[in-house]
Amino acid sequence: MAVENSAFASIPEALTTPLFEKEAGIEEKEDEPETMPSFTTESVCLSGSLEGVFTTDTTDMVQKSCNNNRSLQSKLAAKEAEAAARSQRKKAGQGTSSGWDKGRCGLGRVKRRRQRYVEKNGRCNVQHGNVRETYRYLTDIFTTLVDLNWRCSLFVFVMAYAVTWLFFGAIWWLIAYCRGDLEHLEDETWTPCVNNVNGFVSAFLFSIETETTIGYGHRVITDQCPEGTVLLLLQAILGSMVNAFMVGCMFVKISQPNKRAETLVFSRNAVISLRDDKLCLMFRVGDLRSSHIVGANIRAKLIKSKQTQEGEFIPLDQTDISVGFETGDDRLFLVSPLVISHEIDPRSPFWDVSQAQLEKDDFEIVVILEGMVEATGMTCQARSSYLAEEVLWGHRFTPMMSLADGFFDVDYSAFHQTFEVDTPSCSARELSLAAARLEAHLYWSISSQLDEPRWDRPGIGLNQIGFSGTNSSANGKKGTGLTGLSGLPGTKTQVRKEEFGQDERNGSLTTEPSESET
Repeated sequence: MAVENSAFASIPEALTTPLFEKEAGIEEKEDEPETMPSFTTESVCLSGSLEGVFTTDTTDMVQKSCNNNRSLQSKLAAKEAEAAARSQRKKAGQGTSSGWDKGRCGLGRVKRRRQRYVEKNGRCNVQHGNVRETYRYLTDIFTTLVDLNWRCSLFVFVMAYAVTWLFFGAIWWLIAYCRGDLEHLEDETWTPCVNNVNGFVSAFLFSIETETTIGYGHRVITDQCPEGTVLLLLQAILGSMVNAFMVGCMFVKISQPNKRAETLVFSRNAVISLRDDKLCLMFRVGDLRSSHIVGANIRAKLIKSKQTQEGEFIPLDQTDISVGFETGDDRLFLVSPLVISHEIDPRSPFWDVSQAQLEKDDFEIVVILEGMVEATGMTCQARSSYLAEEVLWGHRFTPMMSLADGFFDVDYSAFHQTFEVDTPSCSARELSLAAARLEAHLYWSISSQLDEPRWDRPGIGLNQIGFSGTNSSANGKKGTGLTGLSGLPGTKTQVRKEEFGQDERNGSLTTEPSESET
């Protein structure tokens, strides 16, 4: 027991050291692994070599420490696995964090996923449902057929001709069957309604030849069939109508100026910056073709839901955005890319919008460019839209036109490029109030300076304004001649020598310093 108490006096104290576990609310360093107690290996080895020296209590404590070491190792392994899984989740979140955006101040904000009213390519994202009066589409069958997609249009085109050929082919076969022409095919003395019609296939071919006016000459109608003559006239008339209708639909569909709008491009983003000391909303438009748009004009709409003072909620309310309608700037000569500007004035819906509010606001700006195609004379319309996150505050479009040898060169690679400029982050209302206060301050400052008498003006002496160097008071005492000037604004504390002459040289003039007027 002496050996036990002397050599291993610190073992019981070390073995009874509690193992601290991670508690809720206490953060531990995940990168630094926890240090193992130093007694684990030495204690086990020493307990094996001096097995007979230890008492029963000490042996039990060593076994408990081994069990605690195993549990500690398992906890460390579980903690490392949890840290690895957490790091993988962070990396995966950074890779798929398309829903997060970085603000102007570097703060992360949730990127709004708003449903567009008008897509960037100009397609209106609106679908009509529960339309009960479908018969109205048939009243304007021509427009209905033109509005169909190409797959349906081609199907209707083919079926229109095929149905008419089959219908009249069946009628020609029915006439031949009713007259008995099919029973007297070998009878040369029999005069059929249509020569060489011996079945439905031959009747169908004769219908195609009649409607398309091919006329091969093998199958011909005879004068012994009056009903065939009437049917021939009817098929020729109806065939011409079907031909005109379907060819007209295909021609209008092919010549639609929708594809012409594909070469009218809008900038990817809109910008807000100062122009002539006023905040302006700007976007850029351009025409990629050399053939121009005649009579081009542009307009813009703000799409934003609002609630009236009576509590009525108006979804997707449309508000006009002025782009120069009063001055005629909305009529464009679109031979080169132009920057369309909207001045944010008290009539603008963005009058109270600041940079911070723009990042939190939810709206959509729809821009519409209309004009007549020079090659075809048909009206063309191109549309695009900008969401709130697509409006860049404090940016300006990069110039893209340069002067070359004898012509102006337009570099369309810089069409969507912008660069940052110094722009106040306040709203247009706050900027206007600040400018008004500054203008008022300058006005009163200048007017007060103009109203001050200038005593140091050349050619003006005290003798000319009724003051002398010395002035006798009523009781005969001498006083200063400028005591009456102490209350006037702008009175100088010292008087120039050339204005006083002899009086100053005598030293009889002294003036009290007066406070300057604010």
